[in-house]
Amino acid sequence: MERIINIDKKHALNGSFTVEMSLLMPMILFLVMGCVLACFYYHDKNIIAGAAYETAVVGSTKAREKDGIQEAELKALFQERVGKKCILFPGAVAVCSVSKEEIRVSAVAKRRKMSLAVESRAAVTEPERYIRDIRRIKK
Repeated sequence: MERIINIDKKHALNGSFTVEMSLLMPMILFLVMGCVLACFYYHDKNIIAGAAYETAVVGSTKAREKDGIQEAELKALFQERVGKKCILFPGAVAVCSVSKEEIRVSAVAKRRKMSLAVESRAAVTEPERYIRDIRRIKK
């Protein structure tokens, strides 16, 4: 172990500290960058999951209307909601399906070797019919 001594000999510095830190710093930086990457991943996953859920709910509301809703409209609604909010996965793609009972929105995003997939469903309900049935029962 080598010691470097200052001119005034009051402070002695240990040379092995520099070597140890040069070995530790890459590991510390790896952990910090891994945490940042995980934060970006979960941020984008929450944005995409929220957009898929909102799209499914809006689709279930519009499906009750006379004209209904098409898959292309749902995809456009999803892209409008995702917009440019994603940091790590900017190209999220939605696959939508419409049936009489439910609206299903499946979103997939990929970047290099990472990917995420989210699926949301919303039932097509008819609250007006339910309210009318309850009023008939009460009479």
